[in-house]
Amino acid sequence: MEVIVKGRNVEVPDHYRQLVSDKLQKRVEKFDQKVYRIEVELQHEPNRRQQDQCQRVEITCLSKGPVIRAEACAKDFTAAFEAANDKLSSRLRRLADRRRVHRGRRTPVSVGQATAALLDNGNRNQAPLNPEDIDPYDGLVEEHLPGRIVREKEHQGEPMTVDDALFHMELVGHDFYLFHDKDSGLPSVVYRRKGFDYGLLRLNM
Repeated sequence: MEVIVKGRNVEVPDHYRQLVSDKLQKRVEKFDQKVYRIEVELQHEPNRRQQDQCQRVEITCLSKGPVIRAEACAKDFTAAFEAANDKLSSRLRRLADRRRVHRGRRTPVSVGQATAALLDNGNRNQAPLNPEDIDPYDGLVEEHLPGRIVREKEHQGEPMTVDDALFHMELVGHDFYLFHDKDSGLPSVVYRRKGFDYGLLRLNM
């Protein structure tokens, strides 16, 4: 398993790189033997108003199956990594449980039902976020200026059901997921709505 640790405008010390590599290999191999590459990216937020959350760590696991991703922010990179690693473990465990269900005789539970039970208790007690309080450019644009495309991603995948798309969305920790709907044959997007519901958009060609 290859572990790549890189920094975006941040120098990564050798001891930190070794710490991250050792912990990730040990934990990931416990849940998923199909992961062949792990990418860890460190990013510093220069905004002084965000000093408590100024260090961001993003972990991406590439495997023969779905991509698993987790990220977290903290005062320092070590704390941010530990938080992201915990999130990653939860998603890897969820994937391993799903694989065991598919191998057995049980019928898989709907992803919408399964993920509702897996939400953190802390999140349940929190009031829904106000969209006006969310910075849509946070972590995406270095200078937080609109009008710039700073990252492009392409992914290929087999047509899948809506349930599978929801499951993949949970694994990467996004609020939306673009996919090719197996049932309708249309490009579609599932997304997270307020509360614990989901939405579905289809592009009618």
